[in-house]
Amino acid sequence: MPDSHDPLRPLFREAASAGQSASTAPPVAVIERRGERHRRRRIVGVAAACFLVLAGSGAALSAFLPGDPGPTLPATTPSPAAPSPTSAPPPPPNSTTPTLNSMMPPRNTTPPPPLNSMMPPGNTTAPPLDPTGTVTASMSPTPPQPLR
Repeated sequence: MPDSHDPLRPLFREAASAGQSASTAPPVAVIERRGERHRRRRIVGVAAACFLVLAGSGAALSAFLPGDPGPTLPATTPSPAAPSPTSAPPPPPNSTTPTLNSMMPPRNTTPPPPLNSMMPPGNTTAPPLDPTGTVTASMSPTPPQPLR
């Protein structure tokens, strides 16, 4: 079938000419604004990524570093200050001051438990006695030798 007898051919040519006339480039100002928006978005994205990297590394470092060591002490010990005359009034004469014995807690007066009660249950047989009353040793006079 020859191309001249194709019924869609004139319709395609008409669509092509309409598209060619409508496909003009936008004005330069529009292109500049679009490029500027793209550049701003890229800068904001890079800044956000840098912030997240810094925040994440700071969090990781704080997790791995030791905790607060406590208050720092001064390099030298302060000298004792003399009491100022206006710091505290003297105690009234009729009050009783606590003594060393009254400030200490009472002592435990119960005797400690006997040593037998602290021993674990086990072999409770006593070593054999000599007729003279001395304990006989069941150990040999020479120490054991390692096997060779």
